[in-house]
Amino acid sequence: MKNNTLDLDNKAFRELLEKSNQLVLEQFGQVQEQPGYHDYKQEEVASWFDEALPEEASDKDELFQFVRDRVLNTATGNFGPHMYAYVMAGGTQVSVVAEQLAVTINQNLGKWHLGPAMNEIEQRVVKWGAEMLDYPQSAGGIMVSGGSAANLAGLTVARNVFFEKLQIRKKGLFGQKPFVVYASKEVHGCVDKSLEVLGIGSDHLRKIDTNPDFTINLQALEDQIMEDRKNGLLPFCLIGNAGTVNTGAIDDLEALAALAKKYSLWYHVDGAYGALAAALPSIRHKYRGMEKADSVAIDFHKWLYQTFEAGCVLIRDWKTLKGAYYKEADYLDTQSEDDKRLDLNKHSFQLSRNAKAFKVWLSLKAYGFNAIRAMIQKDVDLAKYLAEQVKSAADFELHADSDLAITCFRYTGKLTDRAEIESLNRQLIPALEQDGRVFITGTKLNGEFVIRACFINHRKSVATTDYLLNVIREVGQQLELDK
Repeated sequence: MKNNTLDLDNKAFRELLEKSNQLVLEQFGQVQEQPGYHDYKQEEVASWFDEALPEEASDKDELFQFVRDRVLNTATGNFGPHMYAYVMAGGTQVSVVAEQLAVTINQNLGKWHLGPAMNEIEQRVVKWGAEMLDYPQSAGGIMVSGGSAANLAGLTVARNVFFEKLQIRKKGLFGQKPFVVYASKEVHGCVDKSLEVLGIGSDHLRKIDTNPDFTINLQALEDQIMEDRKNGLLPFCLIGNAGTVNTGAIDDLEALAALAKKYSLWYHVDGAYGALAAALPSIRHKYRGMEKADSVAIDFHKWLYQTFEAGCVLIRDWKTLKGAYYKEADYLDTQSEDDKRLDLNKHSFQLSRNAKAFKVWLSLKAYGFNAIRAMIQKDVDLAKYLAEQVKSAADFELHADSDLAITCFRYTGKLTDRAEIESLNRQLIPALEQDGRVFITGTKLNGEFVIRACFINHRKSVATTDYLLNVIREVGQQLELDK
């Protein structure tokens, strides 16, 4: 290490990169065998890192061996094909390389002249995202951490723009009558959080009943809007689901767009999980009306298979986005005469921003969107395959499938009593976590606990899907025997 810098000399740095590359290649070499989970107790994991602040440098060989053993080889398995919990994609090799290149030049995208190429790349990725959704090509947008942040950003723009005449950015919510937001009962929990952060309050989120297919009940929605108006409240935002996280249900986005127009509401679509599947010819018709939304939340680290983080919010134009966020500051005035420069800090909350769009851009260039589209279709087909296997099995029962890639089901074994089946499936989830071969979680549908499998990983196959059912069956049978 040089005396006047933290940099290593080129030889030492090359050795460091080679050690890192070896670890990466080792992980990819065993990706198909990666367990879904490693069942270590919290106390044990904490003990690995329980040390005082290191004052001196560690031996590099020992340090990388520790990282291999205690970080990489104990990681939860969303990298491999046996992760079915939540909505976790496995990343791509190109996005891994892109991350390394992006952090090497360490660009801050808050201002255009701090990262000219990366700024233009982000604007291009926003345009490509809009194209995938058939959203207006005039759209503005910002890369954020994920779907939750994208929904918060969309609702922030909604509030600031919808109530611009009230000067809400300056005066706040003081003295205003309550604003009301509408979504189905299947809406993501980040919407509750967003309304709390925005000062609107989760009490003013109307969660509307759903139909048997878990889409929003349009008549119940319109009745609630009219009742709130009658009671002197101010309906302002309608949220459509372009793929719920529980079941993958896609609301009638066209009908919601019409209702939003009828009652002069801001129309936001949560497409963090499912919107990118609109690029599939097989189900594109399900997304009609999404192109009419005022804002859309999408997530490239889900169905574009990118590494974390890669969320994005789309707004119909850049001017609207700037109107929601821009704040003048002398120290940010670049005095530039080039009015074509677009400073992203003027269109978002953050000033310091990393280059989240670069891996998306590089992946789309390296693979081509046709290849990615084929992987999305494969995920959808595998979820349908799982549903068919569940329906044909005597010891499983299907509770929900969808047009997307989520299947909800139960293991019944030899049981017939509904309460006993419920209890068995609740026990199954921690038992499967302890087993570790697959990682899957549960949810509630119509008050009943079910197992929920989400397919959003290009490394999955028919064989890994069969393996999932076999592991659940083995662990379930053992639980029955232990009773």
